[in-house]
Amino acid sequence: MRILLTNDDGIHAPGFAVLEEIAQTISDDIWIVAPAEEQSGAGHSLTLTRPLRLRQMGEKRYAVTGTPTDAVMMGINFVMKDNPPDLLLSGVNRGANLAEDVTYSGTVSAAMEGALAGVPSIALSQCYPRQAMGDDVEFAVARRHGASLLKRLAAYDIPPKTLINVNFPAVAPDAVAGTRIVDQGMRDYGRLQIVENTDPRGFPYYWFGLGPMVGTAGHSTDLEAVDDGFIAVTPLHLDMTHHSSMAALSAVFD
Repeated sequence: MRILLTNDDGIHAPGFAVLEEIAQTISDDIWIVAPAEEQSGAGHSLTLTRPLRLRQMGEKRYAVTGTPTDAVMMGINFVMKDNPPDLLLSGVNRGANLAEDVTYSGTVSAAMEGALAGVPSIALSQCYPRQAMGDDVEFAVARRHGASLLKRLAAYDIPPKTLINVNFPAVAPDAVAGTRIVDQGMRDYGRLQIVENTDPRGFPYYWFGLGPMVGTAGHSTDLEAVDDGFIAVTPLHLDMTHHSSMAALSAVFD
């Protein structure tokens, strides 16, 4: 099996090294095409206003001066154009990609791009408690449970234009309660924080951040699963059409 690895935290991120370890348990044909620098929150953005740089970092290992989407496009359509991947793995992200996070996430968007290209794609993220942020984030759960989970998911025939979103809970590896196949949740938008401050020259600046989770809109979603210590596995599809609205909306124009 030929596997393409990418992420949004950058090619040197600690979680990316964990992803390599996990991938090596199911294949020895590993290709890496990842952003040269952190691209968290880049979403499914594509670079159109400046040229990209591709730097070879080693055998089958490349860094791209662009977004996760750029990296996947370069990987599939340039670096591996004569030997396309059988599977794309994105992550392991530093932090959860739950609920509406998937619309902002470069990690999930890289898997979306893989799915658009017809490559079975899986995004993996490691949740962490607020008291263990930054360089203190641990990937022990992903490292312990990622390989066995990936072996099962690799055997699953992922439908076209669909990807799998995996979130490892912020618990000790031995405390993982199991794996749940769950819906995508939805948080309260009120968790957005805008931090205002002044730079050394006296000009104001603003920084987006996310506060504690305000609440969840349903039960048995990815949000509740990781809170309960489960690995959350959610299938996502790229057809964003709200099919149940089609008839009612058509009636407006009758």
